[in-house]
Amino acid sequence: MKGVLCLIAAGLYLCLQIHVDAESRLSRSVIERAVFEAKAQVDSAYEYSRRESIERVKRNSASPADVLRLMKQPAGATRTAVRAADYMDNALTLIKRSLGSRQKRSINATDLISEEDLRIIADLTGCNARHRLPSCRTTPNLDKFRTASSVCNNRKNPLFGSSNTPLTRWLPAEYQDKISLPKGWDPRRRVNRRFLPLVREVSNRILHTTVVDTDPLFTHLLTIFAQWTDHDLSFTPHSPVIRSFSSGIDCDKSCDRTEPCFPVEIPRQDPRFGRNSEECIPFFRSAPTCGSGNTGHLFGAATVRQQMNTLTAFIDAGQVYGSDEAKARLLRDLSSDKGLLRVNTEFTDNGRELLPFEMKSTNMCATRARITRNNNAQEVPCFLGGDERTNENIALTSLHTLGLREHNRLARGLAKLNPHWDGERIYQEARKIMGAYFQILTYRDFLPRIIGPDAVNKFLPAYTGFDEKVDPGVSNVFATAAFRFGHLMIQPFIFRLDEKYTAHEKYPTTLLHRSLFTPWRVVFEGGLDPIVRGLVGRRAKLNTQRHMLTDELRERLFKFTADLALDLGALNMQRSRDHGLPGYSKWREFCNLSVPRNRRQLRTVLQNKTMADSLMDLYRTTKNIDVWLGAASEPLVRGGRVGPLFACLIATQFQKIRRGDRLWWENKGVFTDAQREALKKTSFARIICDNTGITELPKQPFENTPVSKLTKCSNIPVVDLWPWKENIK
Repeated sequence: MKGVLCLIAAGLYLCLQIHVDAESRLSRSVIERAVFEAKAQVDSAYEYSRRESIERVKRNSASPADVLRLMKQPAGATRTAVRAADYMDNALTLIKRSLGSRQKRSINATDLISEEDLRIIADLTGCNARHRLPSCRTTPNLDKFRTASSVCNNRKNPLFGSSNTPLTRWLPAEYQDKISLPKGWDPRRRVNRRFLPLVREVSNRILHTTVVDTDPLFTHLLTIFAQWTDHDLSFTPHSPVIRSFSSGIDCDKSCDRTEPCFPVEIPRQDPRFGRNSEECIPFFRSAPTCGSGNTGHLFGAATVRQQMNTLTAFIDAGQVYGSDEAKARLLRDLSSDKGLLRVNTEFTDNGRELLPFEMKSTNMCATRARITRNNNAQEVPCFLGGDERTNENIALTSLHTLGLREHNRLARGLAKLNPHWDGERIYQEARKIMGAYFQILTYRDFLPRIIGPDAVNKFLPAYTGFDEKVDPGVSNVFATAAFRFGHLMIQPFIFRLDEKYTAHEKYPTTLLHRSLFTPWRVVFEGGLDPIVRGLVGRRAKLNTQRHMLTDELRERLFKFTADLALDLGALNMQRSRDHGLPGYSKWREFCNLSVPRNRRQLRTVLQNKTMADSLMDLYRTTKNIDVWLGAASEPLVRGGRVGPLFACLIATQFQKIRRGDRLWWENKGVFTDAQREALKKTSFARIICDNTGITELPKQPFENTPVSKLTKCSNIPVVDLWPWKENIK
């Protein structure tokens, strides 16, 4: 059998004769040539995107879409993994097109390419290396300390919960072509016999509000802690390119849908339509993983496109320490043998430590001149933290800074108790304590206030031990929809308060969009104390069915210039379609909740006729309602801040994380009995007291507390490090 394979790379057209035997084997030379040309395509797109990004940032002309893409860039080991996946995906796409054209039908590449050939392609593109199982026998101290990537947490399944592995699927993906194309990729194709509404139209009709309902019980810290926790668990990178692999189209300059461009179309009746000649908001697909799509069976995975989680699935303070060995070492102060993390060498916060600066050719945090309209304003680089989103907003930056300071405080305390410990031991012990801190804070203080007592009792009763059969991997629906509930609890302001918990005269409260990527506000505008007081002294936004998403996130996200800003609600729904998530009804069924099948039943579930009617007018069927929106529209559970579906999905994920973590703080042998008793005294209030100049605050910082009932730091229990003293015999 003969065929013609035509490849396009760097403007050159190349057609090869393909010899395929009865078993669909390709010659080695043809495979090597195809991979070579695919790599040329990808490398060309990567280089174009790199140059464009550098130039835009240097000109201070980065658009909101640029900011989102740069924030979602894979780095280090993740970038290598993403590039390998792009190589393989594009090599197979080229071969698939040629073979399909020869047979005059649309095909799955694996229909005509043998498994042996697929393995060769995986080897040549580097995809196989991504999935080789590590050896857990040669890694030191596995019983005492986590690896940075959490490889070998589970000895029998070393990749369970580790970084740079695919997000797990609790329900099968629903792609337009059953393999990889997003739902709604072709807007003329029906889904469940109905056309999908534009996500921006849904946002306009359902999410828009100019009113903010304040939470009667909880502080804004609860909201930011949700974001902090999310950044410990999941990060799904984009492909680093801004140009189509196949056509060379710049995704920022076109509304065409061509991999990896999946733009958000702006409806004609939208006030944005036609502004600056724009008819869409740029949107980039999440990068595929090696071991997904057409090649999934090579790695024991499904043959549909999967997305990557670059972080570990465990509560391990990865947003402080990083989730791979290279990043972890970058964050450490290796100039001494004291087990410390690196700190800023140019600035301090009234003598207290600040995060170090990133050393990059692009500085997306050079926003001061634009925001203050002072061309002479001194800019500073972005802060460097364990997660790429450290600078997303100054409230989140503050929590990252608290994490840095607390590690170094613990390291110094442990060194005094154990002067014979070297820096490695001090670092690992302090990191282990930090992981335990946030496990306790998350499960004891945070989750009950989010999912409510009923879900806690059902899914998260008393700890029963490690189960090596449980895969703790972060699920696609959790990362892409359920744990984005916090977007509906974000205030349109970052509050800054003085010592009396009143509006700060010198450093006033700022609008949220003017606090994004602004580390200079921490450096030059009073440091952490005013921001942290604002988090514990002001209320969270309450998600209600009438007032869902503030326009700071819907109309002004990443708006530093005149360019069209992003719409976070629309992005959430577009991301769900990009990842092929099933619709609202199927997830209700997954959670054993009643499944609304018509308008009347949806009214009953939502307890809101107007909301149900609006959703049905847009989607026409409950099967197509985007899961994030459907779950966000539900009334809140008793004692919680999410509806029944989100409560189920969030609780299920955290149940798996705890049961599948061999190094969970309560698991026998991880800590001594005395150490566990000491750890139980941890509190976020104590962390604030020990690492800021704040002397009075709520004893329970997630709960609204009148100023007259604040607690002095001297009355807040401390964690005694004495159980960590090692007796030398």
